[in-house]
Amino acid sequence: MKSLVLAEKPSVAKEIARVLGCHQKHKHYMEGPGYVVTWALGHLVTLAEPEEYDPKFKNWNLDDLPLLPSRMKLKIIRETTPQYKAIAQLAKRGDLEQLIIATDAGREGELVARWIMEMIHWKKPFKRLWISSQTDKAIRDGFASLKPGPSYDPLYRSAVCRAEADWLIGLNITRALTCKHNAQLAAGRVQTPTLAAMMDRELEIKAFQAKDYWMLRAQFGSFQAVWRSQAHPDGRLFDKAAADALLERLNKVRSAKVAQLKVTEKSEPHPLAYDLTELQRDANKRHGFTAKQTSNVLQRLYEQHKLVTYPRTDSRYLSSDMVSTLPDRLKALNVQPYAAWIKPLLAKPLPVSKRVVDDSKVSDHHAIIPTDERPQLHNLTAEERKLYDLIVRRFIALFSPAFRYDETSVTLEVGGEHFHTKGRIVKEAGWKALYEAGVSAGADDDDDTTEDEPASRQTLPPLQPGMELKEFRLSQHKQTTKPPGRYTEAALLAVMEKHNLGTPATRADIIEKLLQTDTIERRMNTLQPTGKGAQLIELVVPELRTPELTAAWEQELERISKGKGDAGKFMESIRKQTEAIVREVKASEAEYKPHNLTHSRCPECGKPLQEIKSKRGKLLVCSDRECAYKRAAEPALSNKRCPQCHKRMEIHTGKAGKYAQCRPCNVIEMLGESGGGGRAAKRQQTQLAKQYSDNVSLGSSLEEALKAAMEKHKKD
Repeated sequence: MKSLVLAEKPSVAKEIARVLGCHQKHKHYMEGPGYVVTWALGHLVTLAEPEEYDPKFKNWNLDDLPLLPSRMKLKIIRETTPQYKAIAQLAKRGDLEQLIIATDAGREGELVARWIMEMIHWKKPFKRLWISSQTDKAIRDGFASLKPGPSYDPLYRSAVCRAEADWLIGLNITRALTCKHNAQLAAGRVQTPTLAAMMDRELEIKAFQAKDYWMLRAQFGSFQAVWRSQAHPDGRLFDKAAADALLERLNKVRSAKVAQLKVTEKSEPHPLAYDLTELQRDANKRHGFTAKQTSNVLQRLYEQHKLVTYPRTDSRYLSSDMVSTLPDRLKALNVQPYAAWIKPLLAKPLPVSKRVVDDSKVSDHHAIIPTDERPQLHNLTAEERKLYDLIVRRFIALFSPAFRYDETSVTLEVGGEHFHTKGRIVKEAGWKALYEAGVSAGADDDDDTTEDEPASRQTLPPLQPGMELKEFRLSQHKQTTKPPGRYTEAALLAVMEKHNLGTPATRADIIEKLLQTDTIERRMNTLQPTGKGAQLIELVVPELRTPELTAAWEQELERISKGKGDAGKFMESIRKQTEAIVREVKASEAEYKPHNLTHSRCPECGKPLQEIKSKRGKLLVCSDRECAYKRAAEPALSNKRCPQCHKRMEIHTGKAGKYAQCRPCNVIEMLGESGGGGRAAKRQQTQLAKQYSDNVSLGSSLEEALKAAMEKHKKD
């Protein structure tokens, strides 16, 4: 008898099949002496659409809402039907005694497998492969210690609740808003409070009023100090006259005295290991990666290269059963540029502290760390190399000493006023030595200085209390208060994590969904709401804007996954909430005014056209949702270059046919049926010229040659 193994992706199935010795390759599965390995393509099964409950729901109608099916139906995804049918056929084989779920070890992976099992009516026993890396050893060890499948029933229930809650809340609120305001408006239980957090920041920025202030600084040879007083603890003076008077008075003083000097020994322990959200934040800060980009690159490092452990984790600690594997992981990293740090660590027992290993803080998966696979760095892309480098340095830092330094705080008295400064002397670089070569230590390594004071890392000369300093120079600096900054992707991820909005596995997708629906936009390295997003947040019911409700849902889903929560009660509360939300939208008197209307009119219904962004560029779409008219907002470009400015010319169609136009130069040239100049058009023109003229010289201006040839043909 054999076991049917269900992986989540073909690439993972291929690796599992190789390790298990399944060498018979078929279109939809691989087979060996003891196993048949097949795969999903992500989800093969999903929740049914409203029209599959009743055909009338295909048309969006406010009166039909809320849609609250008593029992949610499943459907096979049309695009992946052949693979589903192949799995269903395999399930009928009499020589298969059990199924082994080998999808991703998480909530979503469990859902992928269980829904397929439900649709194919799997009644035989099943087990669970639960591994945190894709190395050959991890796969072999995992199959040697398979877990009972029903042990993960709570995780499955949690996954179903999450999917059904998103369907009920997201579908109903989106349909309600869209029908009510005749505009494509999307909302959801996680994306809406995320948008609200961004909108709150936008309102803070708009309400902000800049003010000028003045700072007084003293330069004592090699170091600098800032004036402060009890009345002005931050040293800011908003009264120019007072700042001038203070500077004028102190300029008459000829010496300064060291009033206080305090040396404090300080240390900074190494940062914690990465979970997914922290890694996304760090990659965004250091390399400008988007959260989705980090997820995609990390998945390749996990699946394809097998260099890192399970990516979608929310833990920043390791479990105690991993301690014995740590030396092998470090040995695998004993390559350039990491060898110099690895060798000293391997020479003695590893210092494993509670900041590294803590079973109480590891749930389904431990932190993201390197595997014991020796990296072939030359096989990695630039993106993969950068992300892997962050993970490796953070891993090595876990076993490195604390960063230790002496911080000297000095108060200098000048004419009865006090100037303050700090300096530090590094005693042991510790884990920070890993980041000396221009690589920042990461999101945990926050700079404790501000623009209003000298860096605390400046070097101070030998000083003693009571010492007099004769040489110093005072200066006044005008500055302006700044509004709060717009969120970078790293900062937004931190806000989502703080308020329990989504999970590490879903936060990147939430941000992408907001971008795709034109609710927020990227500008340089920041994110901000669009005009559509600003209005949407006003139209959504208040309880869906706040993070508290969504955070409570996420916490309950977590309780359900651990077998502590009640799935039935959770879904009952979601249904009641859905009813309340739809009721409020129906009763609302708010209006939506499209922010992106153009002056162009729809040729079919006469209503204004909206300009929207799509993957293929900007589109003009009718503002009436019932009208299906749309066209490209920007004309297509031909391969023909303008003879004056040499830029590509636009393609237009007029009464005489297609023509190329350069608007800035007002140059127009007719195009042949081939449509656009370039090599094909030049070849056609050359052939025509040769056909009608035996002795014309073809230079750079083929058009002139063609005209000459045509004229000769007419005369003949």
